[in-house]
Amino acid sequence: MPTTPSTRAPRRDATENREAILAAAAAALNEDIDASLETIAARAGLSRRALYGHFANREDLLVDVFTRGAARLAALLEPVAHQDARVEIALYGATLWAEVEHVRVSAALAVRGPYRERVGAALDPARERLNATVERGTAAGTIRTDLDVDTVSRLIENAAISVLDEATRTGLSREAGHRLVMLAGLSAAGLSWRESDALIADTPELAFS
Repeated sequence: MPTTPSTRAPRRDATENREAILAAAAAALNEDIDASLETIAARAGLSRRALYGHFANREDLLVDVFTRGAARLAALLEPVAHQDARVEIALYGATLWAEVEHVRVSAALAVRGPYRERVGAALDPARERLNATVERGTAAGTIRTDLDVDTVSRLIENAAISVLDEATRTGLSREAGHRLVMLAGLSAAGLSWRESDALIADTPELAFS
């Protein structure tokens, strides 16, 4: 007697399950930083027990999620370049904003959250590039020189993260956030709001799209 083919979906392998957990965790944590393991497991289509097969505890899962998010953020910034250091700084912010749903929580936690030391190393390539941009701008006299390069770079980085936080609290439109993140970064770099406004208006690469 012929057997009836099973209609049960094939089990996902361990790699697929892990990826599903990480994707579910990133999405859930962007909505609620206190999302429980039960919530994350359910979103991944798995049991809590299955989740524990990949991560010993919630902290290990969060560190993995935030490290991946920080690495993604650094990769997004890697190709950003412009001969004018001021425009390059604005482009860094605009690039982050364009991916705000993917990097918001990861960026905030990597920069100033409780996992900063464990996650922040993934952002080192982006920080090195920003430092080089600031150094180039100070040498050209287009970026403030009253503070050292490292301090200015940190101010620019924190300004961008503050805009991501603001977007979470107030629900900024994508166009408003695009403009604000550039203004915040340029302000930290030493430009007045009028100078920043003129630079944005006169630079096609900085237009919202």
